[in-house]
Amino acid sequence: MPDSSDSRSWSEGSREAPLWLSLDIIDEAGDWSRISDRGALIRAAGQALAASRRFSSQSAAEACIALSDDATVRELNARYRGKDKPTNVLSFSAPGGFDDAGPVALGDIVLAQETVEREAAEQGIALAHHLQHLVIHGLLHLLGFDHETEAEAEEMEGIEIEILAGLGIPNPYSADEAMQINS
Repeated sequence: MPDSSDSRSWSEGSREAPLWLSLDIIDEAGDWSRISDRGALIRAAGQALAASRRFSSQSAAEACIALSDDATVRELNARYRGKDKPTNVLSFSAPGGFDDAGPVALGDIVLAQETVEREAAEQGIALAHHLQHLVIHGLLHLLGFDHETEAEAEEMEGIEIEILAGLGIPNPYSADEAMQINS
């Protein structure tokens, strides 16, 4: 966990009702200043997922959210996925096999600032909503969900839609609802 004197990171878990998920948020690269309340938005997304009945029996766990840029994400995407281009979010599961009394390390999520902003603009959705959606999406990957098959995609999208609705965010997979964000 980052030193508490590091003004670039926030930690979740102690400010609200205790939940099983703790998040470390690090401003790694990029200009995320267009989302001034990004720490609170990310914490709210994590808390919404942790409060979901689907995950009520989850053991204490932690994840790191790195706010980065397209160049960094492009490099990571090329190195680990063989895709030489930026993407909106990458999830890296922590290696298993640890047996200690602390929270389980789920892994790291890396977000690409320019791609996240461009997608929100192209889709006509609020940047804050897109950020929260991608945090939930990344956390679901760390929890073992995927979207390689149609059935997996439907399950994962259904969970995302349910959690986002709890945050008052319209279904990001419905063009009609996405357009309502700006009206």
